[in-house]
Amino acid sequence: MLSGCAPVAPPASGMAWYDQWLKTHVTAAGVVNYKNMKADEAVLQSLLLELASKEPSATVAKNVQLAYWINLYNAATLQLVLQHYPLKSIREINDGKPWDLEFITVSGRRYSLNYIENEILRKRFSEPRIHFAINCAAKSCPKLLNGAFKPEQLEVQLNTLTTSFINDASKNKITAGKVEVSEIFNWYAKDFMLRGSVIDFLNGWSATRIAPTATIQYLTYDWSLNDTP
Repeated sequence: MLSGCAPVAPPASGMAWYDQWLKTHVTAAGVVNYKNMKADEAVLQSLLLELASKEPSATVAKNVQLAYWINLYNAATLQLVLQHYPLKSIREINDGKPWDLEFITVSGRRYSLNYIENEILRKRFSEPRIHFAINCAAKSCPKLLNGAFKPEQLEVQLNTLTTSFINDASKNKITAGKVEVSEIFNWYAKDFMLRGSVIDFLNGWSATRIAPTATIQYLTYDWSLNDTP
């Protein structure tokens, strides 16, 4: 259940404020109340302004960098949806290519969601679990975490989200001899094959042991907005 729609009172820091804001407007299942969120959008704008001037150095710990870029990606996605809300799918934005819009400012430079995902998160970190942490505002996406990603908790957060998504029968249908999985495992197969096959990756998280000879099919992706019904 959502905890309410009243504006969030700011705690000491912008990230703590954002963390509380997400808990207010996003369910544990990752469903977003965009209507109430839009009425409380100032929190998001404040966070994005803060993040714009706080890009972590490439020399700081990996978990600090990852948490920053994942939080920025998800916050920017929410901002983009709210700017165009109401809508039924994020693909209604920019002729079906919302991820190409350069609307995210960091250290005076403009970025697109595609750039953050492909040139920063994927290229710099070689961390396949990011695919279960970044959210594209669609029903078939891994759920949006209803809280901020925190460097000191990041390993647990990534493991929890990866396990949850792979074992979610509404997203993946897994048996020993056949798997019907999200298109994510097709689009980003290279990322999941860093230490073996896609099946090897799935077996690292799946409650059902998959045979090496199992067939793989990909489920149709539902781009409907992850909005409250």
